[in-house]
Amino acid sequence: MKKGNTNTPTRNLILSGLFAALLALLAQISIPLPFSPVPVTGQMFGIFLAGALLGGRWGAISILVYVLLGATGFPVFHHGQGGLHIILGPTGGYLWGFVLGGYLLGKVVEEKCGLGNLIAGMILCLIATYTLGILQLVLLTGLHFKAALLAGVVPFILPDIIKVVAASVLSRAVKNRLFKAGLLPAP
Repeated sequence: MKKGNTNTPTRNLILSGLFAALLALLAQISIPLPFSPVPVTGQMFGIFLAGALLGGRWGAISILVYVLLGATGFPVFHHGQGGLHIILGPTGGYLWGFVLGGYLLGKVVEEKCGLGNLIAGMILCLIATYTLGILQLVLLTGLHFKAALLAGVVPFILPDIIKVVAASVLSRAVKNRLFKAGLLPAP
């Protein structure tokens, strides 16, 4: 690969595969909550990194690869689970929200990659994830919207804010290093 030619399909496919693997690893950091079918996981941190570093299209592709691997039965979801029943179950909406959220985050930072845009993109990513997650949770569990919010969003706000801060700092540092190494286009 020539220096400066950083937008090759091969590089993008490799990075997407690596981020799908990272998501599978981060999903294993999983803390069940006794009052919610949704566990606290490390996935959101990986979603933030995928969108921030790969952009909208390739970030979403990497997340979609992860979701499809899990849907086909690979044990990549929380607690080493896999299978279509996870996608179609109460927590499946969060997985689809990851794809949409990663795409939106990536599109925001493609426009301008300053810290403000990065944080705004991550918050938009959270909103997309929470929205699709809560909709499926309500539809499949029969919970009222308020109860679903209390079980599927409220407990995650503080941990996700911490992930926003950490992912913002890390993604900026990694993006700068990848740019200097010629693996990413100029920020």
